[in-house]
Amino acid sequence: MLAKRYLCVAVLLWAVCPVAAARRTEGVIGRGTQWATPYYVIDSELAGPTVMVTGGMHGNEPAGARAAGHIRFWTVRRGKLIVVPRLNVQALAAQKRFLSDQGDWNRNFPMTDKPDKARGAAPVAIWAFVKASKPDWLLDLHEGFAFRKSNPKSTGASIISLRQLKLGDTVKLMLDAVNASVSDEGEKLVALRGSADGSLARAAAQRLGVKTMILETCYTGQYMSLRTRQHRVMVHRLLRHLKMADSPSHRMAPVGAGIVRVAIYNGLGTGNSTGLNLEKILLARPGTLVRLIGPPDIAAGVLADQFDAVLFGGGSGKGQATNIASAGHKAVREFVKNGGGYMGICGGAYLATSKYDWGLKIIDARAIDTRHWKRGKGSVKIELTKLGQKILGPPRPEIDVPYANGPLLGPYNRKDLDDYEVLANFRGEINENNAPKGVMMNSPAMITGQFGTGKVILFSPHPEKIKALHGLVQRAIEHVARGKQKQKQPQKLSASRSGRS
Repeated sequence: MLAKRYLCVAVLLWAVCPVAAARRTEGVIGRGTQWATPYYVIDSELAGPTVMVTGGMHGNEPAGARAAGHIRFWTVRRGKLIVVPRLNVQALAAQKRFLSDQGDWNRNFPMTDKPDKARGAAPVAIWAFVKASKPDWLLDLHEGFAFRKSNPKSTGASIISLRQLKLGDTVKLMLDAVNASVSDEGEKLVALRGSADGSLARAAAQRLGVKTMILETCYTGQYMSLRTRQHRVMVHRLLRHLKMADSPSHRMAPVGAGIVRVAIYNGLGTGNSTGLNLEKILLARPGTLVRLIGPPDIAAGVLADQFDAVLFGGGSGKGQATNIASAGHKAVREFVKNGGGYMGICGGAYLATSKYDWGLKIIDARAIDTRHWKRGKGSVKIELTKLGQKILGPPRPEIDVPYANGPLLGPYNRKDLDDYEVLANFRGEINENNAPKGVMMNSPAMITGQFGTGKVILFSPHPEKIKALHGLVQRAIEHVARGKQKQKQPQKLSASRSGRS
């Protein structure tokens, strides 16, 4: 009887507790070549399927590469997960489908009526790696230029499989999962049959008997965070179906790594290029990992254990607030309150303030003279205070910085928050559209404050628009991230595990 009780407890613990950490290894395909690319193996060391996920075959389809770069941080309950995030590193760097001297790699794998041989040094090495890995499933992540539902010339927003594989039921599970959050009927993903001869997916299915799918998102008019999320959701649904999933679909960064982990808001209320440009600036600072996140990611709780700081860039503060909705609003406040850093630039600065109903209310500041919020764009002089020089550290206290209708900041006099401190003041002004003179002059251009145990920095102007001032953005992020950094145990992260993927 006692033995049965112990057995029941053991079964219950196995059911509700995470599986012990998987064995992780990594290597390089084509080591020593210009197209060398890393791969990652997550092995549960328990019997189960081997699933391979590849991305970045085409350089103008970055969401797949990014999503695969997130997926490599997942764990599995059984079987093995193999991830090759960036198959064509050179084309991705050039942001081109393929380089002219390479040809389209995804037509260079063994073709249907020809010998089992890939063509070109890189496809040959990739094909050898796939054969040696012996996957049961292969998911190749791609993007199309239009939604298949509205444009039959594009494979965008689809899951492609070969008819003879009979994967219809599995494809439907994946489509139902990803389409659950797609409200526009014309943007829903669909199932397609067949794939190009010479493609990796077709070759692996025909030559190796692998169950393959090509997962396609749409890169036109879609935010990067949305497209990467769609890829993650589809892959995760397959892993759930195979009883392998041991990480949530919103896992996109390592836990407790000894680097600064920054989330940049990438969704309605800001431009897609805004997040991408800020990402480049932050990645130029060694030891920084950056992810673009959207409203569904924030609502799912990605900030709490995956990031040290969140950055909301320019755009509409109200638009950002509307799109992260009440769930995102609460998640950001809790994140900062518990030690996370917040940085807001222009629209993101408006978002953090306390006067608006839609504001996050994480700093004792308000926007003043809101009647003339559209006061113009141009270069304006600011002067850093001693505290500003200490935290932001530019070479001189007075600098010229781009301005574009950012908030003029003033105290809100809340009793539950400490007063903010000024990092820089405007020493010039812009007075378009009948904005009164003298209001902008000498008002705060950059401020910092505390919310709970988290730090907040707001920039009214746009230092990110001038390369010489990128250091201000980098040092501001490092400053606000320190609250979370102190809570983490240092952990060495290999160079290949940092950055955008």
